[in-house]
Amino acid sequence: MAAGAPRIFVSHLAGIAVFDPNGDQVGRVRDLVAILRVGRKPPRLLGLVVELATRRLIFLPMTRVTGIESGQVVTTGVLNVRRFEQRPTERLVLGELLDRRVTLAETGEEVTVLDIAIQQLPARREWEIDRVFVRKGRKGRASAFRRNRGETLTVEWSAVTGFSLEEHGQGAENLLATFEQLRPADLANVLHHLSAKRRAEVAAALDDDRLADVLEELPEDDQIEILGKLKEERAADVLEAMDPDDAADLLSELPEEDKERLLSLMQPGDAADMRRLMAYEERTAGGMMTTEPVVLRPDATVADALARVRNPDLSPALAAQVYVCRPPDETPTGKYLGTVHFQRLLRDPPYTLVGSILDDDLQPLDPEAALPVVAGFFAAYDMVAAPVVDESGSLLGVVTVDDVLDHMLPEDWRETEFHLDEGVTADGA
Repeated sequence: MAAGAPRIFVSHLAGIAVFDPNGDQVGRVRDLVAILRVGRKPPRLLGLVVELATRRLIFLPMTRVTGIESGQVVTTGVLNVRRFEQRPTERLVLGELLDRRVTLAETGEEVTVLDIAIQQLPARREWEIDRVFVRKGRKGRASAFRRNRGETLTVEWSAVTGFSLEEHGQGAENLLATFEQLRPADLANVLHHLSAKRRAEVAAALDDDRLADVLEELPEDDQIEILGKLKEERAADVLEAMDPDDAADLLSELPEEDKERLLSLMQPGDAADMRRLMAYEERTAGGMMTTEPVVLRPDATVADALARVRNPDLSPALAAQVYVCRPPDETPTGKYLGTVHFQRLLRDPPYTLVGSILDDDLQPLDPEAALPVVAGFFAAYDMVAAPVVDESGSLLGVVTVDDVLDHMLPEDWRETEFHLDEGVTADGA
């Protein structure tokens, strides 16, 4: 854990307000969702169950939580208002883990869980359960009087047993735990070699963000198969979590009826991005671009830019430079003014305005530019990402070098070039 990272007991989160970046309340915390892991590894906190003013319960991923402090939760402002549904591999922290009887590993003594502490991992938006507050004494839900009589203590998660998955279980949860540290491309490799039944089980057990990352690395046939076995609302959620260009490519391969149904279930802004990308031929700059680059106004500072590219959710290619535009800041933007590369951001004082250090010499890509033209542009100028600008001068998106490589390789490269790491097999051995 990072030194000084706040540790928060979940009992203090029950019922606290959830705010968007503008300070408007969007709901209140009703529970926390965690996923248990094999053995004594601390569970990962997936997100919060939030009750809206309408009494609807929704799921708020921890990746969309920017702060938990002073009795409030602050979010990025991006909420999916579909009703929360608990999945088989998920555990409700307040509803299922508190008041549970567990065993102290060192002494074998049974204790009751009174509270659980969570802590954020260093340099990431991920959170883990790392401490358990327990009471020794008699079994059963304690009265207030009995709580005061039993000895209480706070122990590390690994110091208790009775929470985690069985070491020798055969469920998808255990397979996921075995491969938890794999990169998305490596987990995709494992999925590709599983049976269709097992692949569907593992995909159903993955959280949306993880499944989205893995889908992006799978062959097209596997993508379509997995998406088709998900409930439609969840399939729409996973598509929203994918990079827009990858999601658009996948949608383009579906029958028209299925594609329109999924688009209708997506958030309007995400669906609009998908439709815009699908309007271009796949092997053009417009068809390969992502619509979510880092966009700043010319009066933003170097400090602002560095804070944006520090976002751990950005790929290295997208974090390599920022794009300076007139408002609006979302693609398609106002007039595109130029690019500021990450190295330049490191060289200039934090208070420098990005509008004063623009690189505006390179001609941006036209959305209709064919793949050979795009590849030649990257090779000629040693680029890792390039802006795509329309006739009106608006920034439409950004093509990254990984997308160029993906389209230049043979169509079956994911199937013919998969290599498992030494000692890892498709059945988890």
